[in-house]
Amino acid sequence: MERLKAYKFRIYPTEEQEIFFAKSFGCVRKVYNLMLDDRMKNYEETKNDSSKKMKFPTPAKYKEEFPFLKEVDSLALANAQLNLDKAYKNFFRDHSFGFPRFKSKNNPVQSYTTNNQKGTIALIDHKFLKVPKLKSLIRIKLHRQPKGIIKSATISRHSSGKYYISLLCKEEIVELPKTNAAIGIDLGITDFAILSDGQKIDNNKFTSKMEKKLKREQRKLSRRALLAKKKGVNLFEAKNYQKQKRKVARLHEKVMN
Repeated sequence: MERLKAYKFRIYPTEEQEIFFAKSFGCVRKVYNLMLDDRMKNYEETKNDSSKKMKFPTPAKYKEEFPFLKEVDSLALANAQLNLDKAYKNFFRDHSFGFPRFKSKNNPVQSYTTNNQKGTIALIDHKFLKVPKLKSLIRIKLHRQPKGIIKSATISRHSSGKYYISLLCKEEIVELPKTNAAIGIDLGITDFAILSDGQKIDNNKFTSKMEKKLKREQRKLSRRALLAKKKGVNLFEAKNYQKQKRKVARLHEKVMN
């Protein structure tokens, strides 16, 4: 049987590559917001007239008005449309998902997704990565070899300033037979968990220590936010606040990993 599996790796782009990624993040966000705005306007125009059909714009519509959209991967823009389509379907299927929102450049994680077409996404010599529209190779920390065929790649920049790539791969796996067996899990204090077969899973002391440090640094971040507010300084311009914010983001990553 086939399955899709994602592999996440740290990448180390050059300054020139960072500029390309920043353009890509911005263009994907721009197209997503333009399409969402057009859909909302179109809905208002057609909701009371059943004879009119909603028109869904495509990314190509905006390239003449915004020529800089041609500088980035067209598949990334197409995926922005797919993401918006999915958000709309989720909302109309289940309102608890919430109506699609406009994307902000201030989001802590910026990303875009592109597709592999005949080797446009490839790993080179276990050290480098090739992606569409970017002429130079990206340095990658490959801690394990992905299995199967690369279908797509999502490049992201976190608030810590670190860059990552998630490779979605399709691989063939052998389906294991069902055992119909069950096991109980008891969460404890001394041990993280005790299984019904007697196996004990230790508490991760490192994680506990990092969580305490994270809480301490978050309190410091809150104090710096209050101090900036008292001085009448915008948080985006408060250097100490932004420095502490990056520190908190790095700690978040360590706890998650």
